[in-house]
Amino acid sequence: MRRNRRSHCLFGILAFLVATLTVRAQTLPKPVPSPTPAPSLEKEFFKNILRDQKAIWTAPLHLERSDAKWIIPSSIGFMALVTTDRITGDEMAEADRQVNASRIISYAGSVYGLAAAAGTFYLVGRSKHDARARETGILSAEAMVDSVIVEGALKGITQRARPADGVERSEFFDGGSSFPSGHSTQVWAVATVVANEYQHNRAVQFAAYGIASAVSVSRFTVHKHYISDVIAGSALGFGIGKYVYNAHHRDGSVSDSKWPMITPEYNRRAREYGVGLTWNF
Repeated sequence: MRRNRRSHCLFGILAFLVATLTVRAQTLPKPVPSPTPAPSLEKEFFKNILRDQKAIWTAPLHLERSDAKWIIPSSIGFMALVTTDRITGDEMAEADRQVNASRIISYAGSVYGLAAAAGTFYLVGRSKHDARARETGILSAEAMVDSVIVEGALKGITQRARPADGVERSEFFDGGSSFPSGHSTQVWAVATVVANEYQHNRAVQFAAYGIASAVSVSRFTVHKHYISDVIAGSALGFGIGKYVYNAHHRDGSVSDSKWPMITPEYNRRAREYGVGLTWNF
């Protein structure tokens, strides 16, 4: 069913609010830690996903008046993208030299590619007793599952037609699955977790966000999504990844400091005293 441009603009505002409110979820207060040892992330995996979903979908309830200074301009900018999507999409459709390369790049943002990356981090962490790599694998998988659930729900609600859907292209509520970009949402969720786990390693951060950016752009250049789909998916994924890291990162599991941890060592019976230095890489 066709919708006029005014309804598209209004929907664009609402849709981008969902993405920006998800970013807001990262600032929600964390649960007060229990004095007893917390269960492992593996045991809490599915429970944490349920907690994440609750936090994401109830994020609008935690908005403050000060948030309007970035939500309103972002919504206006996103509305402008939605109204020009068909023009930019049709222009991109005329170019096809980049399609094969874009298709190959987009594989990195697929569920299979991201699951392989998360699994690699986890297995390497387990085999080498690397707490950071192990946690990166678990939280990456959690963020990916969260993103699949959220973007799947939004696709079902918005039903936006893809660029290749003929005369109904770019229309909302028309049985499509274009909004938001699933690949963009998923890859940015995982990339954000990785970048935060290795926040003192610029090379890892550059690689993570670089791959996420390349995948997002490729979804537009391969004629699968519009620019607004990609922007919304990227913002959504970043917010989900940031929330997952902030909510479930174990502060005591890994030290991100480049300086050594100094601990006293002594044995009163043997009258041995000293200082231990420990580095984490």
